[in-house]
Amino acid sequence: MLKFALVALLPELVRPVTEHGVVGRAFARGLASLTCHDPRQHAADRHRTVDDRSYGGGPGMVLKYAPMAAAIREAMADLPPGSRRLVLAAHGRRFDQAQAAALAASPGVLLVAGRYEGLDERLVEAFELEPVSLGDYVLSGGELAAAVIIDGCVRLLPGALGDEASAMQDSFVAGLLDCPHYTRPERIEGREVPQVLLGGDHAAVRRWRLRASLARTLAWRPELLVDQVLDAEQRALLEEVRREADAAREGHGIQGPRRPAGEDDEQAD
Repeated sequence: MLKFALVALLPELVRPVTEHGVVGRAFARGLASLTCHDPRQHAADRHRTVDDRSYGGGPGMVLKYAPMAAAIREAMADLPPGSRRLVLAAHGRRFDQAQAAALAASPGVLLVAGRYEGLDERLVEAFELEPVSLGDYVLSGGELAAAVIIDGCVRLLPGALGDEASAMQDSFVAGLLDCPHYTRPERIEGREVPQVLLGGDHAAVRRWRLRASLARTLAWRPELLVDQVLDAEQRALLEEVRREADAAREGHGIQGPRRPAGEDDEQAD
């Protein structure tokens, strides 16, 4: 079982992800668990104050050390040794598929969700929290980011998906975006399913999907290809895709470099 412990002011924003869909079924089958810990329950005053003004001035409030520390200690008591300790913060390392897989393989995950201007930095130091971010934007709090991380991890657990191969074919698993997918009917509103997917030639389908994956990655996330080590087949297919893209640009009269400056045609196996 993968155990999650959440420290958050608004845990109700996170709980729904554990109750519905693939992830909800995984929780129901005991593949994962979640405990929630509210810092307000550890506040010392009658108003249950958990925030205060920032030293040095400026707008916004900062989550106080004492109630947050008490909630974190309580949460850690619910987790096994060796659990990862994360704080959701805009300045953190961007969450990706590799990190989701690493967290799914861990015994447990502490998720500390900030609010307002964040939490007292001494909490990060004292509990050795790893800052993690969903991307280069700011949310009102870390609860939604925590829900995303839970979803991304739990679906990778053995038994979470109906077909274990599904997770292995997801975008980013092999460093590329997933290929397009189609279902019945074969023709709708003048659009047809690519014929190669209907012929039953598994080798041709595999090649088409690989090529489509490379084409989609080149079009939408070309930076993923910069450090990607491609085999001979992938390099040949990518070159085909690039030639077609170059020809399409020229056909539309689009000027500009065909490839990113300094990009080599060949990559090592």
